[in-house]
Amino acid sequence: MISVVIPTLNAETGLAPTLAALVPATVQGIVREVIIADGGSRDATLEIADIAGADLVQVERGRGNQMAAGARKARCEWILFLHADTQLQSGWEQEAAAFMERVDAGERPLAAAAFQFALDDYGFKPRLLESMVGLRCTVLRFPYGDQGLLIPQRLYRELGGHKPLALMEDVDLVRRLGRRRMVMLRSRAVTSAIRYKRDGYLARVMRNFACVSLYYFRVPTKTLKRIYG
Repeated sequence: MISVVIPTLNAETGLAPTLAALVPATVQGIVREVIIADGGSRDATLEIADIAGADLVQVERGRGNQMAAGARKARCEWILFLHADTQLQSGWEQEAAAFMERVDAGERPLAAAAFQFALDDYGFKPRLLESMVGLRCTVLRFPYGDQGLLIPQRLYRELGGHKPLALMEDVDLVRRLGRRRMVMLRSRAVTSAIRYKRDGYLARVMRNFACVSLYYFRVPTKTLKRIYG
């Protein structure tokens, strides 16, 4: 049912837990293949992918380019794009399967889905950020890439897939999807908080906001990547 596409670049720290969270769905036959689209890792990323039995695509670095390459290799009718440091909450597969069945049966219009944002950190700041992202997604239905994206192959092709952008490839695709074709699932996608802890929550949030704002002013994504860090 689902081909999972994970772009990687020196992702050894988070990749194993991300893959482990997919095992129950694989056992149930919901996830049929996992494709690692690697942009030139020099750590143990490729070894972890091989041990896990994932298919490997090695392409030029750039998450948009990597995800597009992974999608071209995908054999299933649905693709789940997932960041290498994002673990899906237990039980996500049942909710995802129910959503896909409704779409495939024509009970709801063709659409994509994303998960609720969560961070693997404790305290007030991560919970506040999660609430802010939740509000954005409730009002605008505008998730980012660290929330995963479950999308039918036919809709992905209709949209033209991921563009080979240096950054904002997730924002670009969701913008083309539009609010009416985006569904927010209840299950959580728990992402590493390492950037927030390293840079400081406020600084990281402001930097992310600046990048998204500048993207809409058509600032080149290579420039945005330098700002993003």
